[in-house]
Amino acid sequence: MTTRTDRVDHELIRAAAHVAGTRCRGDNHTMAAAARAGDGRIVTAVNAYHFTGGPCAELVLIGTAATQGVYDLDTIVAVGDRDRGVVPPCGRCRQVLGDYFPAVKVIVGTSAGLRTVSITDLLPESYIWADHQLDTEESASLGTS
Repeated sequence: MTTRTDRVDHELIRAAAHVAGTRCRGDNHTMAAAARAGDGRIVTAVNAYHFTGGPCAELVLIGTAATQGVYDLDTIVAVGDRDRGVVPPCGRCRQVLGDYFPAVKVIVGTSAGLRTVSITDLLPESYIWADHQLDTEESASLGTS
């Protein structure tokens, strides 16, 4: 595993913390996420908890970004409500972020403080969905569509 630490985007953390503090209410919305797009814009979202397994804030953020025309995320962070601070993405979010944005960086909290790491450092040797899809030409030559 090659761990490369980039600078920490504190503006992004403040944006997520602001949303967590002002928009998270009760048990349905307990986490906020913020991501910086390739063009510098910041996109925010909150989770949608449900006993059936509602989406995490990072997953809601992917959809929110798409509705705003943002398809390239540079860095993402999740922050818990009630001043819980930076929270690392769960396994499902790590997998989805890696599939959608294989070069995205993630701000995580460690015992040594905050750091920014590549999604691939958080999910080493993972299954990358896009790497296992047949392109259209290959599908046609195999007789599948």
